[in-house]
Amino acid sequence: MAISDFEAQRLANIAERNALLKQLNLQSKAQAVVANRPARRSHAQQAGKDDDDDTGSKKNARGGRRQQQQQQQPAAKRIKRERAEFSGPRRTSSRLAGIQAGSEKAEEVDRAAREAAAAKEEQERIQRLRRQEDIDFQGSLVLGTDDKGKAALRARMNKLALWDAFEPATLKVVPERIYAMHVHPTQAKPIVFAGDKPEPSITTIKPHTRTVSAMHMHPNKPETLYTASYDSSIRATDLHKSVAVEVYGPADVSDDEPLSGIDMADSDPNVVYFTTLSGALGIHDTRASTKTKTKSFQLSEKKIGGFSLHPLAPHYLATASLDRTMKLWDLRKISNDGSGSGSKLPMLVGEHESRLSVSHAAFNAAGQVATIWPIGHTLDETAMKPEVVIRHNNQTGRWVTILRPQWQRRPTDGIQKFAIGNMNRFVDVYAADGSQLAQLGDDEGRITAVPAVAVWHESKDWIAGGNASGKVCLWM
Repeated sequence: MAISDFEAQRLANIAERNALLKQLNLQSKAQAVVANRPARRSHAQQAGKDDDDDTGSKKNARGGRRQQQQQQQPAAKRIKRERAEFSGPRRTSSRLAGIQAGSEKAEEVDRAAREAAAAKEEQERIQRLRRQEDIDFQGSLVLGTDDKGKAALRARMNKLALWDAFEPATLKVVPERIYAMHVHPTQAKPIVFAGDKPEPSITTIKPHTRTVSAMHMHPNKPETLYTASYDSSIRATDLHKSVAVEVYGPADVSDDEPLSGIDMADSDPNVVYFTTLSGALGIHDTRASTKTKTKSFQLSEKKIGGFSLHPLAPHYLATASLDRTMKLWDLRKISNDGSGSGSKLPMLVGEHESRLSVSHAAFNAAGQVATIWPIGHTLDETAMKPEVVIRHNNQTGRWVTILRPQWQRRPTDGIQKFAIGNMNRFVDVYAADGSQLAQLGDDEGRITAVPAVAVWHESKDWIAGGNASGKVCLWM
């Protein structure tokens, strides 16, 4: 009986499909055989097998020893990785929970999730707001140059040893990265401002809600520590009364003007100078009853990383900016900035442009960074050219605080010198002429992180270094 064209086509399709399945089955079996087949010998190994018996036996012996050594080597231990704790809300399945899409219960669950997220965001915003009330931390207190002279100084600096009363790894004084430090001017014992544990005697206070970017202590008020913060405020912490009082802050608490530096003239303990990450300079009298007394000048379009006042002539100001310039200003002459907006600026005495951004500008006690000039005097590019350039690795990256040199404010030996962190886990000490006096570290390798923030005692040979883990090292 003849079959129809439709039936013939159907049988042909079945035959084609069976042939394809058979071919796929053969290919899968062939791949399994190849996977289980031992690795082929290399050409050199095959040639060695075909050599005479003596040569072959030697190679087999070497191969046997090599195989035995490989078997004796212990397997590399796998490092156990701790899972990071997840604090955010976890996703849940509405279907598994029996909630129908579009139902009233589903809308209620969605609304509750949105409200929880909004509440968390509001809580984080409130935590970042500046605190205006006085902070009482009484309960947190723990009770109880010539070449000859330079050679002697170098010998003295190289005798400084790491304070070993406690291991550096245990001196974690703050939980996060250290941005700023200060050494109290007392000569009775070294007091470094930062942290708290039962031993050694460490005290932790939290005067600000955000990063503490700078610290300063006026020589006439050693009981008061001034701190500037990214929360836009300056606080004065009275170490006798154990109270931190806000001495400056924007009128509106929600204003975000992070501060980058703070300084005071030795001749006036009542006026604070500060800079911001937006490039502004502020001058505030702490005796003022209102915050409208603050003077503000926009010195740069970019961040001012650091600044300082001339110690002998505080009307001179040096600023370092992200715009790659170091500028000198005269605060005695204030005039319009020329933009037509009515904004005023102090007189620009001179500037030096660097190849990269400038992180800090610091005067020493002798005013060697800048000297005193009459009002209205300016400097040309030749006069602003650095007298000494020191090659130093300042590329800190993301996790290390920016390196800033700090001069010893009142050196008793008359030799101007500064300390700066070293990316190889040292603290470098240099003289004003660029010669290196010492490289402070630890021969036993106990310093495991870069002491990026290095600070001097104002007159004694005590140097402290703080790292990104909140730990402090002290050389004395």
